[in-house]
Amino acid sequence: MGKIIKTDELSGLPLEERLELVEAIWDSIEADADGLPFPDWHRDELDKRLATHAADPSSGEEWSVVRKRVLEGLQKR
Repeated sequence: MGKIIKTDELSGLPLEERLELVEAIWDSIEADADGLPFPDWHRDELDKRLATHAADPSSGEEWSVVRKRVLEGLQKR
Protein backbone atom coordinates (compact mmCIF):
# COMPACT_ATOMS: atom_id res chain seq x y z
CA MET A 1 0.00 0.00 0.00
CA GLY A 2 1.18 3.55 -0.71
CA LYS A 3 1.95 6.31 1.75
CA ILE A 4 -0.87 7.37 4.08
CA ILE A 5 -1.37 11.14 4.15
CA LYS A 6 -3.13 12.88 7.01
CA THR A 7 -5.70 15.48 6.04
CA ASP A 8 -3.73 18.31 7.63
CA GLU A 9 -0.76 17.41 5.38
CA LEU A 10 -2.80 17.76 2.18
CA SER A 11 -2.70 21.54 2.03
CA GLY A 12 1.11 21.38 1.96
CA LEU A 13 1.14 19.32 -1.23
CA PRO A 14 1.40 21.04 -4.60
CA LEU A 15 -1.92 21.40 -6.40
CA GLU A 16 -0.98 18.94 -9.12
CA GLU A 17 -0.17 16.24 -6.54
CA ARG A 18 -3.49 16.83 -4.78
CA LEU A 19 -5.31 16.47 -8.11
CA GLU A 20 -3.43 13.22 -8.76
CA LEU A 21 -4.58 11.96 -5.35
CA VAL A 22 -8.19 12.87 -6.17
CA GLU A 23 -7.92 11.02 -9.48
CA ALA A 24 -6.43 7.96 -7.73
CA ILE A 25 -9.20 8.01 -5.12
CA TRP A 26 -11.84 8.38 -7.83
CA ASP A 27 -10.35 5.46 -9.78
CA SER A 28 -10.48 3.29 -6.67
CA ILE A 29 -14.13 4.26 -6.08
CA GLU A 30 -14.98 3.61 -9.72
CA ALA A 31 -13.60 0.08 -9.40
CA ASP A 32 -16.26 -0.60 -6.73
CA ALA A 33 -18.99 1.53 -8.32
CA ASP A 34 -21.44 -1.36 -8.68
CA GLY A 35 -22.17 -1.09 -4.96
CA LEU A 36 -23.03 2.63 -5.06
CA PRO A 37 -26.58 3.94 -5.31
CA PHE A 38 -27.36 5.55 -8.66
CA PRO A 39 -30.28 8.00 -8.52
CA ASP A 40 -32.61 8.16 -11.51
CA TRP A 41 -31.86 11.84 -12.04
CA HIS A 42 -28.17 10.97 -12.55
CA ARG A 43 -29.12 8.46 -15.24
CA ASP A 44 -31.43 11.03 -16.86
CA GLU A 45 -28.66 13.65 -16.92
CA LEU A 46 -26.16 11.18 -18.38
CA ASP A 47 -28.67 10.16 -21.05
CA LYS A 48 -29.21 13.82 -21.94
CA ARG A 49 -25.48 14.49 -22.19
CA LEU A 50 -24.89 11.36 -24.26
CA ALA A 51 -27.67 12.43 -26.64
CA THR A 52 -26.10 15.90 -26.95
CA HIS A 53 -22.73 14.33 -27.72
CA ALA A 54 -24.25 11.88 -30.23
CA ALA A 55 -25.92 14.78 -32.04
CA ASP A 56 -22.60 16.70 -32.23
CA PRO A 57 -19.52 14.64 -31.30
CA SER A 58 -17.23 17.60 -31.90
CA SER A 59 -18.90 19.56 -29.10
CA GLY A 60 -16.85 17.88 -26.38
CA GLU A 61 -13.21 18.17 -25.35
CA GLU A 62 -10.61 15.62 -24.34
CA TRP A 63 -10.02 15.33 -20.57
CA SER A 64 -6.34 16.26 -21.02
CA VAL A 65 -7.36 19.57 -22.64
CA VAL A 66 -9.92 20.38 -19.95
CA ARG A 67 -7.52 19.41 -17.14
CA LYS A 68 -4.77 21.62 -18.59
CA ARG A 69 -7.17 24.59 -18.85
CA VAL A 70 -8.37 24.09 -15.25
CA LEU A 71 -4.82 23.85 -13.92
CA GLU A 72 -3.76 26.98 -15.84
CA GLY A 73 -6.79 28.84 -14.48
CA LEU A 74 -5.95 27.83 -10.92
CA GLN A 75 -2.34 28.95 -11.31
CA LYS A 76 -3.51 32.45 -12.29
CA ARG A 77 -5.20 32.87 -8.92
